[in-house]
Amino acid sequence: MPLELGVWRIDAGLKPVDFSPLDIESRLEDILDKDISIASPNWLVIGRQVRTEHGQFVDLLVIDRDANLVVLELKRDKTYRDIVAQVLDYGSWVRELKDDQIAQIFDEYQKRWHKDQALVSIDETFKKKFGIAMPDEMNSTHELVVVASSLDPSTERVVRYLADEYGVRINAVFFRVFQDGDREYLSRAWFRDPAEVTAGLGEETATGEWNGEYYASFGYDIKVVRDGLERGYLVADGGS
Repeated sequence: MPLELGVWRIDAGLKPVDFSPLDIESRLEDILDKDISIASPNWLVIGRQVRTEHGQFVDLLVIDRDANLVVLELKRDKTYRDIVAQVLDYGSWVRELKDDQIAQIFDEYQKRWHKDQALVSIDETFKKKFGIAMPDEMNSTHELVVVASSLDPSTERVVRYLADEYGVRINAVFFRVFQDGDREYLSRAWFRDPAEVTAGLGEETATGEWNGEYYASFGYDIKVVRDGLERGYLVADGGS
């Protein structure tokens, strides 16, 4: 269960800021589309209300800095059981997307939701966002994220079971609104540490071709240098 967040004003005594059951889930799609960094600075929105081949619509489709896809599904009026089943169904569709399909989704996203801006390629946008070129391989894995104000205990157990028992990259992120007079404050809490979700991916994602880069570490004693050379690493000590 995520940490429960409380907010207090302290500039005029100690006053709790009330949690407000606003229509946040209906507004959150706009908020996340405008600035996805409030969920993760390592995400870039590439699709919104993306139609799948099964006639359903993914609320938000995101790409991370490793060029892997992330499905964000807002709970809205869905039951907890339905939201988990739906996000798994989306995952079965997303995993088959090829590079050209992903690029097309991004083009359609720009034309529909950001028509006032010049059309740019996904490669250009990726480089501008993350400061690196798009990797050769896109969508080598994917992540599923339920977006809600809360989950019921049984759904929390299902999400954790899928992650722990079957290695499904599934998570939930909770957004809540606090009201202080006419001001609103948005809070965020993750159900699982996002680092947990990506842990253990090395064996799955390290099967691609070598990218041609070398890495060097300097300042080790001669024993470490010799060990490194025996194991194929490039190392150096403090000598000439």
